[in-house]
Amino acid sequence: MKTRARRRLESRFPPSLFGLYLVTLLLMSGIHIGLVTLINENPHWHTAVQILIPTAYWTLVAVGLTLFTRHQIVKTYDKPMKELAKAADKVAHGDFSVYIPPLHTSNRHDYLDLMFLDFNQMVAELGSIETMRTDFIANVSHEIKTPLAAIQNYTQLLQRPGLSPSERDAYLAAIQDSTRQLSELITNILKLNKLESQQITPRRETYDLCRQLSECALAFEPVWEEKGIEFDAELEDRAVIQADASLMELVWNNLLSNAFKFTEPGGAVTLRQTSDGHAVFVAVSDTGCGISEGAQRHIFDKFYQGDTSHAAEGNGLGLSLALRVLQMMDGEISVDSEEGRGTTFTVRLPILMDREKQSEGHGAQ
Repeated sequence: MKTRARRRLESRFPPSLFGLYLVTLLLMSGIHIGLVTLINENPHWHTAVQILIPTAYWTLVAVGLTLFTRHQIVKTYDKPMKELAKAADKVAHGDFSVYIPPLHTSNRHDYLDLMFLDFNQMVAELGSIETMRTDFIANVSHEIKTPLAAIQNYTQLLQRPGLSPSERDAYLAAIQDSTRQLSELITNILKLNKLESQQITPRRETYDLCRQLSECALAFEPVWEEKGIEFDAELEDRAVIQADASLMELVWNNLLSNAFKFTEPGGAVTLRQTSDGHAVFVAVSDTGCGISEGAQRHIFDKFYQGDTSHAAEGNGLGLSLALRVLQMMDGEISVDSEEGRGTTFTVRLPILMDREKQSEGHGAQ
């Protein structure tokens, strides 16, 4: 925007053009006076000739000026607008590869050049949105198809005669797991759609983040005990923030779930919370497989799953949800990871100073 503001906007019909018209008309008037003088010096010319000469002269002048004016209008305005209309029609029919080159160099851009540049930028953004929409539909279709295919296969197996009770229970458990995965996928898609379309208005409240983190961590106790994972929590006594508690719970549950999911049995997961005078920091670390540098650039993309070995345990929407929630809460999230050495997700949230502590501090002074 700053670069565009520095460009010199030139008119499509500059004053020099009207100056050219003025000079031309004055010149034509001078020639007319010369013709009249010539006619007056030859009174023996027929009257019809005396009338015909000025008439023919001004007819030629009028035709010439009209053709020149039309040429200028077509060249300067009509032709570019027709190109813009054709390009807009192509975009309306789904062609997002359209590009209209500016009419002048960057140091002489006028309003039509800027209009073309804005149009090209709009088409490029529409093309990227269309690509995202296509990818989203393809990803959703794939993610829905996977559990549905599993349900279909296991229901067919259940119809086989002579199944033992253990086989039947195993097939039913697999069907139940697939339906749970499908339900979570649809729920996350709906939540993400509502968050991105701002259909969910955050209900900010003041609450103790440390207590919420403790409750979320304890909910995963069966998981870390089953896998033999060493879990360590380092939390302050109290950290008061102002946010939507239900939405923030999605963030903590997702980060903790990923940490336990990608940590092998016997590994370790750490939940650490600190704060300073301006923000509170929450770090979730694991000793899992880690994330490559290439994958780190895409982990917040919808449906992206860097470790395909755990693809059946998720749908690649959790971190997208977490990122969107934190953006709504004026928070930030970053990742620090190395393949084979684990991952740490760090969340930063604006802190709300505890008024009781503040009053105690003032009293001590």
